[in-house]
Amino acid sequence: MKSIKITIMGKPYPLKVEEHEEENMLRIAKFVDDRFKKYKDQLVKQPESTVMSLAALSIAVELFEARSMSSEFEKGEELLLGRVNHSLKKLLDDIIEGKS
Repeated sequence: MKSIKITIMGKPYPLKVEEHEEENMLRIAKFVDDRFKKYKDQLVKQPESTVMSLAALSIAVELFEARSMSSEFEKGEELLLGRVNHSLKKLLDDIIEGKS
């Protein structure tokens, strides 16, 4: 494990990550920090906890939308593979019947 520090909303947070996760975690922390700062700029009069909660909800919405799109893509892919398999089976059956 490797110790790293990330900064979100000006506050440092120590984390322990696997060596291969360090770069990705730093990118994720920057993404979260940028989103929080964006919301803080838009919600100047709101307490930090409100800003962070709304920003976290925004990130969660994106995650759920991405998961939904991925799920729909996988379903479409499965349907397409089913059609291809059916067509291949029919073609093979036709070839076998032609040889008999």
